[in-house]
Amino acid sequence: MLLCAARAQTNAAPAQTQRPAAQPTPTQTPTPMPTPADGEAVERIESDATNLLLTAKDSKGRFVTTLRPEDVRVLEDGVEQQVSLFEREADAPVSLALLVDTSASQEKVLKEEQDAASAFVRAVLRPGKDSASVLSFTGITRLDQPLTKDTDRLLGAILRLKVEYTADNPVCRDENASDEDALRCRTGVWDSVVLSIREVLSKTPERTRRAIVLLSDGDDTSSKVRIYQAVEYAVRNDTVVYSIGIRDKHFREGELRRDFLRDISEQTGGRAFFPKDPEDLPAAFAQIEDELRSQYLISYTPANRASDGSLRKVQIEITNPGLRKERLRLFYRQGYYARNASGPDTHSPRENQHRR
Repeated sequence: MLLCAARAQTNAAPAQTQRPAAQPTPTQTPTPMPTPADGEAVERIESDATNLLLTAKDSKGRFVTTLRPEDVRVLEDGVEQQVSLFEREADAPVSLALLVDTSASQEKVLKEEQDAASAFVRAVLRPGKDSASVLSFTGITRLDQPLTKDTDRLLGAILRLKVEYTADNPVCRDENASDEDALRCRTGVWDSVVLSIREVLSKTPERTRRAIVLLSDGDDTSSKVRIYQAVEYAVRNDTVVYSIGIRDKHFREGELRRDFLRDISEQTGGRAFFPKDPEDLPAAFAQIEDELRSQYLISYTPANRASDGSLRKVQIEITNPGLRKERLRLFYRQGYYARNASGPDTHSPRENQHRR
């Protein structure tokens, strides 16, 4: 996997992949861990406290922002837990990675993506508090704008995004093309998710809410990381993935992988959106903005203190009788793996393992 830093003073992509010291190429990616049979999202914790982000919606899909600690209870493996913190996260800083697919399937919709993403950045970033970065990817992930609070820099990076290797590019039909050119003709969705976390979001403060906004059709053709590895890596690093599934309807190769985009979003505590037309992109971004402002942080120290590496299932329930009648929908990660007393899990990569 490669991470290429953008050149700040030019719109053109670098002729060769460069690896500057400030953005080192990751040499490790996460290995898979056991997944619950029912597909629940899980995380690993390295401290005594377990933290959960909770989003609640009513029957009409509106966010509920008036929950109190006494309105809910948390159970771990069926045992009620003593919650030490329950608070709205509306004021907590947000760190975003805007991750944009710039492979050939995005050529006809990229302009609409840029417009909607620019409006989103203007709306969601609070001056001096929130930060964001811009990354783009084909089979190579490129850091177009490192994490910054400067809206103008972000907007400039979004404006410079472009599809360089289009469907009719002869390089992509050349069997003798270099490895780098071949990668630029492909799409590495899951590699890019891991890289955006590893190189950008994982370096933000612990209490920062980390989120990826992924614009792609989810049709991965080159990643060495499998989707469930990317999910596990995101969850371990407290990163929520919001997917916006979009592609050129007339692009003949591949397809819109709704299943994959839903999977990585729902298992990390986010949501996937599938605009029918590019003109619907602003509505998807608006829903992500609303959710980021409507979350609760729940923290507790598990009653089961065993460091046995076991899967702990988590359930959050509404206890307020009045709210129970409203049949609220709760969104949260539904489990985690406890620490293992034998030592830290290094999650060594499998660099030669492909999804397909």
